[in-house]
Amino acid sequence: MYEYIEGKLVEKNPTYAVIDCGGVGYVLNISLNTYSKIGSAEKCKLYVHFVVREDAQLLFGFGDIAERELFRQLISVNGVGAATARMILSSLSPNDIHSAINSGDVPTLKAVKGIGEKTAQRIILDLSGKLGKSSSEKNFLTTHNKLKEDALGALVALGFARGAAEKAIDKSIQSNPADRSVEELIKDTLKNL
Repeated sequence: MYEYIEGKLVEKNPTYAVIDCGGVGYVLNISLNTYSKIGSAEKCKLYVHFVVREDAQLLFGFGDIAERELFRQLISVNGVGAATARMILSSLSPNDIHSAINSGDVPTLKAVKGIGEKTAQRIILDLSGKLGKSSSEKNFLTTHNKLKEDALGALVALGFARGAAEKAIDKSIQSNPADRSVEELIKDTLKNL
């Protein structure tokens, strides 16, 4: 329903921020991660997740789309509500959460207040393999995005399945991150297909 709210930052504390947008003050629940991203800027833009419950309508704000997506993945797990997901995002960085889930690190998730062993195991079981790459991996691949898209288009045109070709390209880029031409990337990728 809401994508983001942008306006003047009226109030900020570690659990919420108030943004004046068009004369209306919106209270957005935030994580410590978002709190640190906001800084002391007068103008603020937070991506929003809107939660409707029987007793309340709540806005959760995030400093970037990746954190909001991680929040949405966390609340999709049975037994993890919005408050618990915000606590996880406040206790661990998004990269640490990705790493803990993808490696099956129960003790790291269990260290978050309100998360027991069964909930940590459920989070890992439900989200393992469903989360995208961590932001550091995404930043690495973003620099190769145009090259990757050109190579992917060529491989699909040659008749390879898009998913398999994309995985093989990612593997080629990670194994040899040096700058190279599309042709060199395609040749290297064909070895992985």
